[in-house]
Amino acid sequence: MLRNIPNILSPDLLYTLAAMGHGDELVIADANFPGESSGPECIRLDGISATAVLEAVLALMPLDTFVDDPALVMQVVGDPEAVPEIVGSFQEIIDKTADHPAKIGNLERFAFYERASSAFAIVQTGENRLYGNIIIKKGVIGS
Repeated sequence: MLRNIPNILSPDLLYTLAAMGHGDELVIADANFPGESSGPECIRLDGISATAVLEAVLALMPLDTFVDDPALVMQVVGDPEAVPEIVGSFQEIIDKTADHPAKIGNLERFAFYERASSAFAIVQTGENRLYGNIIIKKGVIGS
C-alpha cells in the first residue's frame, strides 16, 4: 500500500504511468471499446468507470501543454456536433483536476481508433455509458 495514490489504480497501471514519457498517450476506454485488439498493452480495470479512472490518473499525471488537444474523445457517429453526457463529465474532471486544464478535442470514430492503436497503453474500464473513451497526452513533470 502507498499513501496519496488513488486505490483504483492497479500496480500495472501505476507502472505504465511512470514509464510513459512526455508526449506519450493513454487511452481510457469504455467496456465496448476493442481494447485487447487495438495493439497497445491493454490494462483492465473492469467494474470501474472511465470518469473515476480519468480523475485518478490526472491526480498523478499532467496533461501536455505543448499541443492544442491534449485530450481527445470520439465523435458521435452520424452527429459529430453532439456532446454525450460523459464527455461533459470528462471536461469537468479535466477542469477540476488537471494541472493545466484544456478543452477536449474530438476525432471521427475511425480516426480515434487509429490514434488509439499507437497509444502507449489502453486502460479498459467497465464504463457502460456510450462514447466513454478519451485519449490523454502526458505532459512534462517539472522540477
